[in-house]
Amino acid sequence: MASSSAWAYVRSVLPAVLRDPFQIGRYGIVGLSGYLLNLAVYAALVRGAGVNYLVAASLAFIAAVTNNYLLNRIWTFRDQRGHFVLQGARYFVVALCALGVSLLILKSLVELGVDEVAAQAIAIIVVTPTNFLSNKFWSFGR
Repeated sequence: MASSSAWAYVRSVLPAVLRDPFQIGRYGIVGLSGYLLNLAVYAALVRGAGVNYLVAASLAFIAAVTNNYLLNRIWTFRDQRGHFVLQGARYFVVALCALGVSLLILKSLVELGVDEVAAQAIAIIVVTPTNFLSNKFWSFGR
């Protein structure tokens, strides 16, 4: 039953996603810049400064989410701009949810023996599709 409702959701949002196929590409480029920034800050904190990996992930998140919000607002969702603070607050809520899920994935992978930086890279990738849809339809939605 859950898979049929998930499929129904995908079918309902697909036309809006495909309306501007370049938007998902722009989101991907912005996401890649945030991803690289996140991993650079994370690796510097974990390997360079000896910060606990979960604390480092949270600090790297702050750098990446700030980068991504500004670039997505300016470039990816430029036609969907609304109130700067309202959209920023929504974006931050979405990002916090993604952070929670990614921290769970990160912790699980590290406990399974995966390298901390590789685990962080995987955790970020896993939450990206939900992030895009949440930001498109809620953070920057009309």
